[in-house]
Amino acid sequence: MNPALETRGLTRRFGALTVADAIDFRLEPGARHALIGPNGAGKTSFVNLLTGVLAPSAGQILMDGAEITALPAAARVRRGLARTFQITTLFRSLPVLDNLALAVAERQGIATRPWRPAARYAALREECLALLDRLGLAGQAGTQVGALAYGEQRLVEIAVALALRPKVLLLDEPAAGVPSADSGRILDVLGELPAEIAILIIEHDMDLVFRFARRITVLVQGRVLTEGTPAEIAADPAVRQVYLGEPAHV
Repeated sequence: MNPALETRGLTRRFGALTVADAIDFRLEPGARHALIGPNGAGKTSFVNLLTGVLAPSAGQILMDGAEITALPAAARVRRGLARTFQITTLFRSLPVLDNLALAVAERQGIATRPWRPAARYAALREECLALLDRLGLAGQAGTQVGALAYGEQRLVEIAVALALRPKVLLLDEPAAGVPSADSGRILDVLGELPAEIAILIIEHDMDLVFRFARRITVLVQGRVLTEGTPAEIAADPAVRQVYLGEPAHV
């Protein structure tokens, strides 16, 4: 079986600065995988390469065995690659329901038509409400996104990504800025996502990472330092040295 997402020798240089250095990476179908590393390790640059925001200097990106290296970002979304961002990119003045409806309309190819509120499209509205119900947000469907608590905004962003019906979901720090009391709710939502979706989470909240991931890749200075199970990563002295700041002999 082909990996859901794969990179081979993926490299990106900005002059003398290399933010991705010949990265070989595999995200298996249905994976629950985390990417961690210190600040400046190149994690977000790697996600930007995967999604087409950045073009690589060298290397390949494949989805289900098919090369997508040269595809623009929108074409990758249509192939089933969706992401969230470190900072929410929602339409804060629109209701939650309409934020989801825009994503569904994009997926269905009707986003170029003159926009009408989601309530005017019965089937679209039903799909959005069902998704909000799954994520525990049905009660906020008519609320403007800007009026929500930040933790709920992060959940809405996940809902928008899911509305695209992705095969691969990239979550760039979904708990960033979220109070610790709400990060558990995000973890609960992630745990209930369809098993067939391959998920890569980039996150600094190590409690969330170790509770969510079945496999973890450690990135340092644009290179893969190591990869393994949560238990293997937690016990690796090199990881503790470069990521947790512990002496190498510990």
